[in-house]
Order: sequence, then structure tokens, then C-alpha cells
Amino acid sequence: MERLNVAGIGWKWRVCGLLLLASAINYMDRQTLAGASVRISREFHLTQTQYGQIEATFGYAFAVGSIVFGWAADRFQLRWVYAGVLTLWSLAGIATSWAGDYGHLLICRAALGFFEAGHWPCALRTTRLLLDERQRSLGNGLLQGGATLGAVITPLMLPLLMSGSVGGWRPPFQWIGCLGLLWLIPWFAWVRSDDLSPEPRAQLSEQLPSVSFWKTILSGRMLAILGVIACINTTWQVLRAWLPKFLQEGRSYSEGHALTYNSVWFLAADLGCIGAGILATRMASTGRSPGFARFQVFVVCALLSSATLLIPVVEKGPVLLGILLLVAIGSLGVFPLYHTFTQDLSGAHQGRITGLAGVAGWIIPAQAQRLFGMLADRTHSMDLGLAIAGLLPGVALVPLWYLKNRGERR
Repeated sequence: MERLNVAGIGWKWRVCGLLLLASAINYMDRQTLAGASVRISREFHLTQTQYGQIEATFGYAFAVGSIVFGWAADRFQLRWVYAGVLTLWSLAGIATSWAGDYGHLLICRAALGFFEAGHWPCALRTTRLLLDERQRSLGNGLLQGGATLGAVITPLMLPLLMSGSVGGWRPPFQWIGCLGLLWLIPWFAWVRSDDLSPEPRAQLSEQLPSVSFWKTILSGRMLAILGVIACINTTWQVLRAWLPKFLQEGRSYSEGHALTYNSVWFLAADLGCIGAGILATRMASTGRSPGFARFQVFVVCALLSSATLLIPVVEKGPVLLGILLLVAIGSLGVFPLYHTFTQDLSGAHQGRITGLAGVAGWIIPAQAQRLFGMLADRTHSMDLGLAIAGLLPGVALVPLWYLKNRGERR
């Protein structure tokens, strides 16, 4: 029987709320570097290419970690794997505050990326076990929305935690890392090891036949998933990493204004993410197939993301900021829809599927980060790179259409 807390809220949704918080902490650790990027670049005399390489290193490590922890999430007790990766990425974030040069930053970001990769296989396997097919778009929307919640909070916290002295960017890494360690308390208090085992808790009621792992990952549907995540994550990671620098160095906003707006931008992305999940869930509840409902919402989000094409022709001002908000809504709104397609592929191999998808989802964005920095150094502008990045969710519609059709036939 489903456990209820004293407020009468379903236990499974309380756990989903905890996953939302884990996503928030994950992004707070990640986004602290972007928020302090101008200060760090000045202290260590970094070029745009070097900053891009730092973000690329994070991405490469994330890809490796996706494989390792995707396998671990399927193989070992999820309760302990999740707690372990969150502890280790929090410690990696704390260690960043002690970086003394460019090389140290690369090492710390590699460690952070490797262990942060464990969050998504663990979290998506948890929602796969807890929620049925109709509920997962909303559950994944909450999960992904937590990421932008953390990104909303981080720019507001940084001015309070950073000082004006040399090295004043370091304390936020320590505080946010400690916050991650505190997450472990409710996790162990609310979740038991047998709560996340497939047999007693998961509302699987598998409608699909059991398929071997190798047949699953070599299927056309898996290749389509790799194509979708490579496109949408490249867009999101480029925007996430470069927006504060673009506002300050590309459009001459002050650090305070850039950080405040960055918080608003992530809030818009959060609303787009949760809104896309709610809309797809409601459309599916009216009799439309879940796959078709997700695809329709994905199309709308891709159109909003493509508004980056206007960035090169718009100067500093309200119009530019408004366009960027539309891009935020679209670029993150696609994620809960994508996650639900991966959950349809196989319940037995969810962790490993998520991990393998993470390879494509991070190797290509990592290379894109480096190329973005090189392009910015060469053209002395970030406009062209941002314009190109926003078009990729539209490219993802091709493999997504294939996923939708194959899912409906199955």
C-alpha cells in the first residue's frame, strides 16, 4: 500500500519532490562556475577558448560517468548509489573553491561532471519505478524543473556569498557543496532499500515484452534517442554556460544585472519545463496517444528555441531580454518529453539506457563548448554561436518523429 505522509500527500510524490531538490542542488553546483565565470577568467587570465575547454572537460567526464552510473543504477541498490554520487559531486564542488590555476579547475570540473552524471540514471529510474505512463511527463517535468530551480537560486545567492576581494568567488562553491550533503538526511529518512525495487513498488505493469539489453541499445529507437539528446542537450548546455558571459561581455550588462536576469531566465526555463510536462499529460488524458501529445508539445518548444536567430540583429535592451526568455522556455521544455520517450524503451534497463544516452548527450555538447569558445575568440562575438545553438531542437524533430511512430506501433 502506498505510504502517505502526515499532510496526506502521496509518498511517491514526496519522493519526486526530493528528486526535484536533488536536481536543484546538481545545477547549483554546476552553475556556480558560470555565474562566477567573468571573475575566474580575469583571475586566471583565461581566453574564451580556455573557458570553453573547462566546460568541455565537464562534459567529457559527464559522458564517462553516465556509462558507469547508468550501469550501477540498474545493478546495485538505488538508494545507496544515489546517495553515493550526490555525496561525491558535493565534495568535488567544495574542492573547486581551492583551485589555484587553470589546471586545477580542469581537474575539479572533471570530477564534478563524472559524479553529477549519476543523478539522471538514478532519478529517472526512480520516477520510472514510482509513476505510471500517464504520470511520467509530469514527474519528469518536476525532476527537470528542479534543475532550473537551482539555476534560478544560484545567481541570487552569488552576490551574497561572493566578496569583492581577489578570490571572492570561492565561498559559494563551499556553501553549495555542503547543502548537497544535507540532502542525504531526508533521503535516508524517507526511502528504504526495498522501496525502489522493481517488484513490490514499481507500477510497471509492463505493456511491452521483455527485450534483451543488447537488442534494445542496437535498435533504431535507441539510435533516435541518441540523436534527440545530442541536439537538445547541446542547445541547453551552450546557453547555460555562456549566457552570463554573453550578457556581460557581449552586451555590456553589469555583473549584478547579468546575474539577476540569469535567475529570471532560468525561472522562465523552469516554467517551460513543468508547463510542457503538464500540457503533454493533459493532452494524453483527453484520449490522444501519449507519444503524439509529447511530439506536439516538442514542436512548440523547438519553435521557441529557434528565436536565437534574432540575437545577432538585436542590441542590448528589453527586446533582447524578452527573446532570451522565449528561448529559455523552449530549450528546457523539450526535456521532460525526451525523458518520457526513453522510459518507454525499457523498464528493465532504464539506468543503462539513460547512461548510454548521456554519452551522446555530453560528448557532442562538450565538443560544442570548445568550438563555441574558439568561434567567440575568432569573431569577437558570441552572437553567431548562440544563433546556431537554438536551432538544434528543430533538428531533433526528425528522430523524435521516428520514436513516436515506432512507439505507437509497439
